[in-house]
Amino acid sequence: MENQRKHSRRSIFEKWFLNNRFSIVLLNILLFFLVIWLFNKISFVLNPARLFFSAILPPLLLAVIQFYIMNPLVDTLERKFKVPRVVTIAGLFIIVALLLVWIINTLLPIVQTQINSLIKHWPRIWREASVAVQDKLSDPQFHSVKNNINDAINRAQSMLFKSSQTAINAALDNISSAISIITIIFMTVVTAPFILFFMLKDGHQLRPYITEFAPKRWQKSFSKLLYEINAALASYIRGQITVAFWVGIMFAIGYTIIGQPYAIALAVLSGVLNLIPYFGTFIAFIPAVVIAVMTSVPMLVKVLIVFAVEQTIESRVISPLVLGNKMAMHPVTTILLLIGASSVWGLWGVIFGIPIYAILKIIIMRVYNYYRKVSQVFAEDKNAALTTEAAPKKEKITKE
Repeated sequence: MENQRKHSRRSIFEKWFLNNRFSIVLLNILLFFLVIWLFNKISFVLNPARLFFSAILPPLLLAVIQFYIMNPLVDTLERKFKVPRVVTIAGLFIIVALLLVWIINTLLPIVQTQINSLIKHWPRIWREASVAVQDKLSDPQFHSVKNNINDAINRAQSMLFKSSQTAINAALDNISSAISIITIIFMTVVTAPFILFFMLKDGHQLRPYITEFAPKRWQKSFSKLLYEINAALASYIRGQITVAFWVGIMFAIGYTIIGQPYAIALAVLSGVLNLIPYFGTFIAFIPAVVIAVMTSVPMLVKVLIVFAVEQTIESRVISPLVLGNKMAMHPVTTILLLIGASSVWGLWGVIFGIPIYAILKIIIMRVYNYYRKVSQVFAEDKNAALTTEAAPKKEKITKE
């Protein structure tokens, strides 16, 4: 009788705690937050590591981006045409250096001139726009909303003035921060090429090298995990940069054809902001529309046509060819992720939110699949699957 009672108690414990999915999920969540709490308590120990990684991150990040762009060509030439990696890397470095010289001597002065012109003429453009709005509001049809729109314009102008004054004061008060930023940029530009060279030269040996640190029975699975993470990052980085490049080219051609003021500067802005999925192009489109409205109504129509043509080509041709569905992310997931990451980490969240999500998704799914394979919690699912597979075989034997 006593043994029966003990067995009953043990069965209840196993049922509700050891082999209960809900309890295990809650325990894992509890352990996760416990680890975060412990890391928060020993943050003073981790501060040196944080400073160290924040110092090496900019050049490393720049080198990684260039590595994913250049490495396919290096691998292809070595594999198919037996070209030494060092020769291909040297040729790519020369091409990049020539492109930088061309950008600095040709493209950068044009963009700088247009930006300086826009800043110089912005007060006049704003004043003319305000006068145009006031003229429209003089119409009796808009009389009911005239005061509200006037208040909105005054608030926007006041906010813009205060923001510019605050930015100037902050810049004057933080000269040391500006020097620090200049130092980081200089060190990034100087050190990134060296990191990139060795990544291109020896990067293909990195995965086998890291795999050796894993236990023997896990090395195959760990190597596959590293391969999937590398493939996801490569697809995202190459895809986003390629699409952003062609978006900038299309807007530059379109704005130049229709005679849009500050065409090159707006095209460069569109290309850069297109690195932000879904939102980037529309954010860059706002200044183009504002400038078109301030120019003329026909110019606004032309800009809208250019935007419609660009979006059609990008969504129907470029994005499917370049990106496809390699990230396996639903658009709603991407949008919600961008909104959440931007609210928590700002611009860095927008830039790194999607690739970090992709890496975590791969790791979590592999851990989850391994857990399903070895855990007794999913024993019922395994038995059901085995029964389902065995049923057709039994039916086939009966028919024979």
